[in-house]
Amino acid sequence: MRSEPSRQARAGPHHMAGNVRPASRSVCPIACKQQPEFQSRGDHAMTAQQARGLHADNGSKDMSGLDALFRPRAVALIGASEDPRKIGGRPLRYMREAGSEIAIYPVNPTRETVQGYKAYPSVGAIPDQVDQAILAVPASLAEGAVAECLAAGVRSLVMFTAGFGEAGDEGKAAQDRLSAMVKAAGARLLGPNAMGLFNTADKVYSTFSTAMDRGTPAVGRVGMVSQSGAVGSYLQNLAISRGLKISKFVATGNEADVQAQECLEWMASDPDTDLLMLYLEGCRDGAGLIRALRTARENGKPVVVLKAGKTEAGQAVAASHTGALAGSGEVFDAVLREGGAYRAETLTEMVDVAYACSLGVLNPSNDLGIITVSGGVGVMATDAAVEANLDMPPISEAAFADIASKLPLAVGRNPLDTTAQTVGDRSIFTRSVDIMLGDRDYGSVMIFLANAGLNPKDMGLMREPLEEIRRAHPGTQLALCMQSRAEIRADFEDLGYLVFDDPVHCVKALAGAMRLAQTLNTPLPAPTENPAKRVAFATAPNEAEAKALLAEAGVAFAEERVAADAEAAVRAADAIGYPVVVKVLSADIAHKSEVGGVAVGLADGEAVRAAFERVTANARKAEPNAVLSGVTVAKMLQGGTQTIIGAHRDPTFGPVVMFGLGGIYTEVLKDTVLRLAPVTHETALQMIREIRTFPVLDGARGQEKADLDAIADTIVAVSRFIAAQGSEVESVEINPFIALPEGGAGVDALIVVS
Repeated sequence: MRSEPSRQARAGPHHMAGNVRPASRSVCPIACKQQPEFQSRGDHAMTAQQARGLHADNGSKDMSGLDALFRPRAVALIGASEDPRKIGGRPLRYMREAGSEIAIYPVNPTRETVQGYKAYPSVGAIPDQVDQAILAVPASLAEGAVAECLAAGVRSLVMFTAGFGEAGDEGKAAQDRLSAMVKAAGARLLGPNAMGLFNTADKVYSTFSTAMDRGTPAVGRVGMVSQSGAVGSYLQNLAISRGLKISKFVATGNEADVQAQECLEWMASDPDTDLLMLYLEGCRDGAGLIRALRTARENGKPVVVLKAGKTEAGQAVAASHTGALAGSGEVFDAVLREGGAYRAETLTEMVDVAYACSLGVLNPSNDLGIITVSGGVGVMATDAAVEANLDMPPISEAAFADIASKLPLAVGRNPLDTTAQTVGDRSIFTRSVDIMLGDRDYGSVMIFLANAGLNPKDMGLMREPLEEIRRAHPGTQLALCMQSRAEIRADFEDLGYLVFDDPVHCVKALAGAMRLAQTLNTPLPAPTENPAKRVAFATAPNEAEAKALLAEAGVAFAEERVAADAEAAVRAADAIGYPVVVKVLSADIAHKSEVGGVAVGLADGEAVRAAFERVTANARKAEPNAVLSGVTVAKMLQGGTQTIIGAHRDPTFGPVVMFGLGGIYTEVLKDTVLRLAPVTHETALQMIREIRTFPVLDGARGQEKADLDAIADTIVAVSRFIAAQGSEVESVEINPFIALPEGGAGVDALIVVS
């Protein structure tokens, strides 16, 4: 068995945004020290004395928390198999093939050696302090094996064994017992039903991932976290095929103890990791995920996330798979947006965006330049850029004239189509690229070369000028899009060019990298005190009471009075001024219009008197058990745009505020945006501008512009109110809030308590 390695010298402070290179093909800046191999009797075992001596150097290393998972010094494999293809044999094989120097102890009471390593009958028989135990045993033996490991002082466990939380009530009960045992011992458990983890720098391979069949991964600076083992293994292969090099990988399985967001937060502070990829199916600890994303953002590390379960059907499948709450896709989007992560739609996009962040350039500019030998590709790329909300400013007329003097058939100023004129003289094409980049300060540029990457001679002629262009524009993200040979792709990646083979994928990846760069270049908002007060609710408030509470929090409402009878309603209308709206008042009736409890456009006292009788009678008929408290009489607002401002308490992520077009449009258009509450005025303005129908508020077709600041003030007030309340407040809704050219006012209000 190989000896415990010395701690490898680490790189200095990781690169900040704009200078990130987690997957560079250059030599990773880690000084690898080799330790001598300790062998005995022809096998890989070391003596207890040697093991103690090696570990003494690291006696101060904290093996609590996740360090014992990702950086163990001694590992036991319970259920070790002689067959290197089996789950219980793969970790031994991977660590041996990688030349791992950590102490490895197979546990198998039926064998003296396993794959050349000395075997032990039990964990207790191992003459060393084991930091980590990998369990590859049947579910029926798992609890006993865990108890034995904990009794031996093992600090972390990686459990491959399935048949627990994902396998019905009996399995869930067994998983709960495992969790309680581990928690009581102060240890950490990855799994059960977990594919495990690996750490390339320290050559720790506590996994049975079949992605390792192609060889142990090269040391890199990309961290991967996946709740699914199969997806994680597949993602490894996609990433490695794309040229990404991995620092740490973990698949968390059932998450009886260690959860995905914990691993993400650990990697966000890991000096060997610069870029993070996260695959989630559900989340149990919303606050933990928010904290992990914030840590990554503070440390300048881009995070690319793929969250499965966007539809109700998908969420149900995810819950049955992991047992975790899939949660609202809209709320999850809000969490990622606020945390600065990029949400990919597919595994391919996830890898593409990570790859676009991997070669050292992250430019926050939204300006994209496209130069192509194909007009059709220019059209496709432009469509993709527009869909990604990228800007495509044209080069100057003078720059285009310069290019056209050499390429008379060139078309367009962005995209710039050089046509096939450059096939016979590639120097003209590279000169055109140089002119385009010199004319405008683009954040990213896609250079489409069709099949040139399959022609070593062509690419050889372009190599030197493209290298000079790369040096001349170090802050610009440059991407070649072409069919290419592997060696040509690698060569130009070494020069600092991204290489894609699909123009639409290229543009989407560049857009994702831009979004991440923009986030990393935007300071996190400073925490502020919430001035809203917590309310003690004895009963559910009716509409008038809800409005009073929200008005105290800063929400403006239309002038309104409560009337207990018809004559009081007439007096209220006379005082307010006509026309008015009369609504039945009851804490038991949330949607008054559905029961005929609303009358609008009342122009005189007689109409108000009749409306009182009508709406109360309708309410009694529709909801005979509802307690009525009279009616509200409110000024009927003229003009303006109906919006909806609401909030609710998400079971995973806590208070969330919502904005969109209101009234009858709410359910029809489903055009709303969410943020975690509370929000700042600036964030509220961003929310307003994000809805698809924002032009309606911004004076489209000659309409008066709405007072955006008044809307934003109301969003802030509602967000503060929900954030200040306890779990007894489920939701708040103002629908509609009438946005006027000056100011605005709520017309209806609802507070739902548990």
